[in-house]
Amino acid sequence: MNSNHLEVLAMPSKICTVLIVDDHDLMREGLHTLLKEVPNLKVIAEAGNGQDAIALCHTLHPSIVLMDLSLPELDGIEAILQIHRCFPSTRILALTASATEVRAADALNAGALGYVLKRSGKKELLRAIDTVLPGGLYLDPALNERQVIALMASTEESRRFALTRREKQVLKLIAQGDRNRDIANKLVISLKTVETHRLNLMHKLDAHNAAKLTCWAYRLGVLNNEV
Repeated sequence: MNSNHLEVLAMPSKICTVLIVDDHDLMREGLHTLLKEVPNLKVIAEAGNGQDAIALCHTLHPSIVLMDLSLPELDGIEAILQIHRCFPSTRILALTASATEVRAADALNAGALGYVLKRSGKKELLRAIDTVLPGGLYLDPALNERQVIALMASTEESRRFALTRREKQVLKLIAQGDRNRDIANKLVISLKTVETHRLNLMHKLDAHNAAKLTCWAYRLGVLNNEV
């Protein structure tokens, strides 16, 4: 999937336009400065959230989007999905701090062609850009490629069934806004047991706050089913 054997980067001869999407000003500025030194890459816009990224794609049609995943207003995965649906020829490279195979599989399934960690160096980022621009797939070497591929082949339905009945009950109550103590009272279990279920859900779904757990509850249909 990746091209770590490459020693020489072969950027395309034509000018490729770049949209940088990240909610941190310093990160956007650093990427802009870095890419200004690369021939044939031109940063044409920056966005601090997913909604603005989609709007800019509609008006500017960038060649490639460097997309953070933890974004306000609209999650990076959803932004990738919408951009890919509207502009399938636009290349999307996820650039994130999230070093998990689950998150990488979600990004690639949504339409990204590459996944690079922010802790990677300049050379790694340019390799990724060089790979995805002509339509290749790139995965940061810090991640387990086989695991990512296996996760990409799995469905959200399989993730749903990977949850225990009690985990689904806890997830549903979290999505309804209940706190841990409320959940413990409703399910007649200890607070510590609720906390353990919550940690298991966060690990299985790679969702590390209530908002992301709630998104998964909707995606998996837990709110609409008896659990």
